[in-house]
Amino acid sequence: MPKISIIIPTYNESQNLPLLLSDLSISNKEFEIIIVDCNSKDKTREIGKLYGLKIYKSKKNRGLQLNIGAKKATGKWFIFIHADSRLRQGWLEKVKSVIRSDENYVCFFKFKINNKKIIYRFLEIVVNLRSYIFKDPYGDQGLLIQRGAYFKNKGYRKIPLMEDLDFIKRLKNKTPLKMLTIPIYTSSRKWEKTNIIFQAFKNWNFRKRWLRGESIKTLYDDYYKN
Repeated sequence: MPKISIIIPTYNESQNLPLLLSDLSISNKEFEIIIVDCNSKDKTREIGKLYGLKIYKSKKNRGLQLNIGAKKATGKWFIFIHADSRLRQGWLEKVKSVIRSDENYVCFFKFKINNKKIIYRFLEIVVNLRSYIFKDPYGDQGLLIQRGAYFKNKGYRKIPLMEDLDFIKRLKNKTPLKMLTIPIYTSSRKWEKTNIIFQAFKNWNFRKRWLRGESIKTLYDDYYKN
């Protein structure tokens, strides 16, 4: 099997990172794990060191973090995943089957939220329907991409916001995208801080402003001001 590199951007993820690493530790001899941390103030880096992982430093810029991780990675395939994500048992076998069958695809995971409230089931349906039809996944759905395809398409831009949408937009015109049947579970924390409908509208509005060409700096300042 070609080597796989798992790239995780972090910032103050000491509560979530151990859970993801426990999911990955079952089969960690089959891939490398790279953490790119932007000066966390908690124990994030110490946790990574306990697991014997490769840890690199970065400015607070997720696009930059992901790009650093890709450049440091040695695998033929990359998996980009957020630190507050969880993976279900059997995920590696599914990824392996995709790698064996077709190197031309770029894949993302089925969207699930790690919360039992019924409202999140409706959000999952909407996100997965949109992702399946329009091939428009967000970063918290992960990304499985062949090394050559990543660098051929110039990877993630060094921007602190919209880095996932920006890369997907460039990929869609050149590379087929496919949703995996196996899910990735993402934390509900960003929806718990506010009304779920308001958060969905906020995300849609920022995406619309970005597509209109507003500067990333303006969007970033507005997003984290609210």
